[in-house]
Amino acid sequence: MDEDTDQGAAEPLTARALRLAQESFLAGSGPGGQNANKVATEVELRVNIYALRLPPPVFARLRALAGSKLAGNGDLIITSKAHRTQDANRQDARSKLSDLLEEAQREPKKRAKTRVNRVGKTARLKVKKVRGAVKANRGKPRASDW
Repeated sequence: MDEDTDQGAAEPLTARALRLAQESFLAGSGPGGQNANKVATEVELRVNIYALRLPPPVFARLRALAGSKLAGNGDLIITSKAHRTQDANRQDARSKLSDLLEEAQREPKKRAKTRVNRVGKTARLKVKKVRGAVKANRGKPRASDW
């Protein structure tokens, strides 16, 4: 049986994404003082979203959620430089990736259409009539109004 079944679908997807992810470490800015200049603590995590083979609705939601983190070639680029250590930044980047994938898998709630009842409709039309009368009375006075 394939690991992409519905039960626990978020975990296998996250595990597959982490398996396909490529990590690179940069000497980035951020906390660490002089240590930041010497040690490559910033983490850049790259995952090709085409390689994840997502269902079309999940793929569309992931593209919308990723925004500028998605490169033209389909690479999802997640960076983390909030912590002083490489390991903490690595865990942070991985958790960002899993959160993004879980959010993409969550199906949005359908909006229930509402309908105005008869009383609400007549009240709205009454207010429109009053407003229209106010606007109709604006303008230059006519000679017959004297």
